[in-house]
Formats: sequence, C-alpha cells, structure tokens
Amino acid sequence: MNSEFSDKMSSFYTIATYFSKFFTKSFKKSLLFTIIFGIGKFFETQWVNSYFKSLYPNENFLSFFKKNKIIANHLFAPIIVIFLFAIFLILSLNPVSLSLQINIAIGFISFLIGALILPSYFFNDENNKDIEANEANENFKNKKFSFIKFDDDDIYSLGFCLILVGVIFFLLSVASVGGIPLIKPSLRYGLKPILTMPVFLMIPGIGLVAASYLNKFKKQLISRSQIRFRFILLLAMSSFFLLALGYRTPIIAILLMIIIIGYYGKILAIWEIIIGALIGLGIIIGVGYFRSLGELMITSNTSPFYSFQSRVDFTLHVLNLLNYISGDFGIKHGALTLSSIPGSELGPRMTIGQLIAWRSEVTVTPTLIGPMIVEFGRFGVAIGMGLIGFILGIGYKILQKTKDSFYIALYAILLTYTILGIETGILDIHVIVYFLLGSIIFLANILKYKKFIASG
Repeated sequence: MNSEFSDKMSSFYTIATYFSKFFTKSFKKSLLFTIIFGIGKFFETQWVNSYFKSLYPNENFLSFFKKNKIIANHLFAPIIVIFLFAIFLILSLNPVSLSLQINIAIGFISFLIGALILPSYFFNDENNKDIEANEANENFKNKKFSFIKFDDDDIYSLGFCLILVGVIFFLLSVASVGGIPLIKPSLRYGLKPILTMPVFLMIPGIGLVAASYLNKFKKQLISRSQIRFRFILLLAMSSFFLLALGYRTPIIAILLMIIIIGYYGKILAIWEIIIGALIGLGIIIGVGYFRSLGELMITSNTSPFYSFQSRVDFTLHVLNLLNYISGDFGIKHGALTLSSIPGSELGPRMTIGQLIAWRSEVTVTPTLIGPMIVEFGRFGVAIGMGLIGFILGIGYKILQKTKDSFYIALYAILLTYTILGIETGILDIHVIVYFLLGSIIFLANILKYKKFIASG
C-alpha cells in the first residue's frame, strides 16, 4: 500500500514538473521574457555595485539581538503560533466566555503536544531503539538516512509557473471588473473568487522560486547581495499585483514568508527581520484603518490602534457565538470545510455568517479554532490543533536536520498561513491543499525513515 501510494505521488510529481519545465522553457525563449529579465539583470548589477549599498547597515547592526539563542535560531519555531494567538486574545476589548476559555486552553495544549512532543519520536538517530538494536551490523553503521531531495530545476519551474498563472488570472480579474480595485475600491466587491483565487498561487510560487535562489546561494552560484536583491524584487512584484486588487492579507503572507525563508537561509539579519515584522504590523493596522474610514465604519477621530483592537474584538465575539451554538461535538461535522470547494453555494466564511444569524453575503473571520469548534466542537479543537501542531512540528524538525532550501520554503508557507489563520482561520481551499501536500511530503519522509530502520 505504501509503495502504491508512493508510486502515484511520484507519477503526479513527474507529470507536474514535466509540464512546468516545458512552459518555463517556452516562456524563457519569448521576447517578453528576454526584456523583463534583461531589465531585472541590469538593476541587479546596479544594486550589487552601488556605492549606496556600502552605507546600508551590515548584518552585525544591533548585534545584541543575536546573543539570544531563541531569537538567533528559533524565532519562527511552531510555538510562535501560540505566542501570537495569546497576544491576539490579550488585544481584545472584552473577555471571552469561560466555555471558550476552556476550548482555547485545550487547543493550546493539543498544539504544544503536536508541535513539541510528537515530533520527538521521529528522525532521532541517536535515541532510536531500532538503531541501537542494529549497532552490531557494520553495514547499517555505515548507512546514513537521507531525506527526500527535490531537484532545484523542478522547484524553480513549478514556482515560475505558479507565478505565471497568478499574473494571468490577475489580468483576467482586472478585466472582469473593468478597472483596478486599488484605484476604485468599489470594484473590489465585483471580483469573482473563481478568478481571484488562482492569483494567490503566486504566493507559494514566490516561495519556491526563492528556495531555488537560496539553493544557488548555498552553492555559491550567486552572491549574498544578488539573492537579497532577488528576494526584494520578488516581494515588490507580488505585492504590486496583490495590492492592485485591494487585498491586504496576501501581502502580509508574502512578506512573512520571505522573512521566514530569509531567516533560516541566513539571508536576512535579525534586525531586518524585526523591522520587517513591524512593517507588516503597520500594514495590518494602517490598511485596516483606512479601509474602515473609507467604508464609514469609524470616524477620523478614532485611533488606528483602537480600530485594530475593535477588529480583534469583533473576531473574538464571532468565536464566542460559534462556541455557544456548537456545543461539545459541533454542528457541521465536515460540511464547513467541504464548502470551501469551488462551486459551493456558500463559502466557509459566508456559512459562518449565516450560522450566527447574519446575512449570508457577509464573509466572517472565525479565528484558527473557530472552524474546528463549528465542525466537531471541543473534540474538534483538540484534534485539529494537535494535527496542525504536528504538521508544523515535523516540518520544523526536518528543516532543522536538512537545512534544505525546499523544506525551508515549505515550512515558511505552512507557518505563514497558520499565523494568518489566527484571525482568518484555515478555510480557503488553496491553503488546505498546501497543508495536504505538505503533510504528504512529511509522511513520505517518515515512511522512508521507517523503511531505512527496517532495512538495518
């Protein structure tokens, strides 16, 4: 069964990479590609040789941050999800109910078990009893387990095609509403999800291309200055398209993902990461504030931070209501997640709006545990948070052991959407697919390791 599953996934990967390489090579031969990348190469050269670059603070600027081992090495460990979720709760203007407090505590404990305890049973060469039992086997002693390796060209071509798909659907989305939503905000309400959802594919696409560049940097094929420029270029390009559609969360996703990849790839200094995080927070507060002003939800006398707190408070009020109506065992039993499939009458966030007796046309953010409560109640929170914790925990352990660029990007994508999901929940079909694919890759490594141990 394991062999059959592995063969099917291998076939799917082969087909996907074959077509992505074909389209990448075809596009590279086009005049448009030559012009775009020629311009990019020119500015990259100017960046690398710029005099002003020498005025920029080096990575040792504010070096006291590097003295802290957690900040220097484990800033984006899975436990950051619990830390940020706790801050999210603290920012609320009103307390949550006792019943919800119990559910949140169950969720936190389950997540910590999944992220910190369960991964400790995997990939432990020095403590594994099976390895100790095979110590007398000289052939086994000389063996070394290797995680599944993905070809750099495959990763780049897949990422490139995802970005290309995102750009194409961006143009289709703009054409469908007859303008750019950023310039005319009312157009945003006319955007069709079937056209905008593929635009978000450029986010993992950017992550895979960044992983490819990181691998080239590790092989010393490009310099640190070059890869930093390419990271900035990827961030700026993707932010332009997403901002033009009037979206805020995807821009935060791009920024956070690039920061995580840069952190574990040793591309960004600690102080740059902290400033980047502050910029991200500023975008969240600032864009939310001006959007609320534009929609007449607040007055100009309201402070931006208070408007942010009000948003947090509203989201937790929604969670309180969902907790009240769902009980111990939930009410949807999987139907909410299935509603994320394209073609469903109501999307998951609209379904949540309907559940709490609001208009079904309104999309409502339910927090990370909201969907779990609605689906299976308290039991769902325990299982769901434990599962997310385990996926991130095993992904982080593989990242730490391999330092592989692909696993850094994969972990960055999954952690990014988990952090964003603290408010929005993990409900979008493309995000669910990312977690599913990540789980399959991690499971394949676990099965390979079990087979390696058994072969001793």
